[in-house]
Amino acid sequence: MNKKSITLKHLLINQQRQIGLKFYPDKVLQSLLKEIPGIKWSNTYSMAYLANTSANLNLIYHTFKGVALIDGRYFYLNRPMHNPVKEEYQYKFNKPRAAYTEGYKTCPKEFLQKLQLKKYSDSTARIYIGMFEGFINYYPDKDIQELGEDEIRDYLSYQVKLGRSDSMLNQIINSIKFYYEIVLGMPNRFYDIERPNAREKLPEVLSKEEVQRILTQTSNLKHRCILSTIYSAGLRISEVLNLKIKDIDSSRMMIRIEGAKGGKDRYTLLSNNLLEDLRCYYKKHKPKEFLFEGPDYGPYSSTSIRKILKRSCLKAGIRKGVKPHTLRHSFATHLLEQGTDLRSIQTLLGHNNLTTTEIYTHVANTAMNTIKNPLD
Repeated sequence: MNKKSITLKHLLINQQRQIGLKFYPDKVLQSLLKEIPGIKWSNTYSMAYLANTSANLNLIYHTFKGVALIDGRYFYLNRPMHNPVKEEYQYKFNKPRAAYTEGYKTCPKEFLQKLQLKKYSDSTARIYIGMFEGFINYYPDKDIQELGEDEIRDYLSYQVKLGRSDSMLNQIINSIKFYYEIVLGMPNRFYDIERPNAREKLPEVLSKEEVQRILTQTSNLKHRCILSTIYSAGLRISEVLNLKIKDIDSSRMMIRIEGAKGGKDRYTLLSNNLLEDLRCYYKKHKPKEFLFEGPDYGPYSSTSIRKILKRSCLKAGIRKGVKPHTLRHSFATHLLEQGTDLRSIQTLLGHNNLTTTEIYTHVANTAMNTIKNPLD
């Protein structure tokens, strides 16, 4: 027979810190629970709770001693970390800020540890850390443990007044949710924060002729290879930066993408025209590990790629707001327009959900070309 178990959770109810007790329905445990003074039931969290005091914590252990195992893994946040934050990881995100801003509060080590263990990308980690530190530093005189739902709402209202975009507001909410739900292990209904209404914004897409004009105006071989790789393989900018020489599989005419968004690997297309340019580029530049290397033989700079694309667009006379991701959108749209099925496009792009890929059906001109304009 399995031993009974009770999991302790941190709760915040009516701005008061509580100890949550979660367990499978059991008559013995329920009977003992009733003997604890001040015990209450939360329908919101579907668990019993009582005030978070050391006396009550001791009472819980005393009441269930020999009857149930008390699981405190989500409760004791200051326990020694089995996977301590790597020093370089901590320095990369925390120390630079703290060094030049007096009194600046940085993210707790537990926050960094969870980002590190879950293998969030550097860009996502920076966003989460930056957003969460903005939140906790908005209340300079309050300890992080004192911040609750009211403070979260007030902070979001302040950001709305500043005119923050819906995307930024969602990132702020995600970073706060990450702390309370993932780091602290609180239930995902810890607070009910309204998110901005999702707007159906269609991606900016170039025509095939416009893409060709951009590439033609990119005279530098290395720069042209970078833009051609993004477009012809439908890559995110982070994916092209992390490409290594070994990822180009010319025998199968495929490109391997390792550790993409969500930590997934996938294969995508390798263009014959691109392969010819890459071979010329390799002979000229002789990269060592990364396909497109910076001055220090590390990955190329994302800022440099954006500047390259901007210059080429100006030379090509394209006035649209073209970004590296526009080339990825154009890749997917052009595949759809030439008859490639959505499932294949989903696989090439690395989308988790087909619904994400379906956005391109709204920008592809496949159906529009069959409709005769009444003016004509």
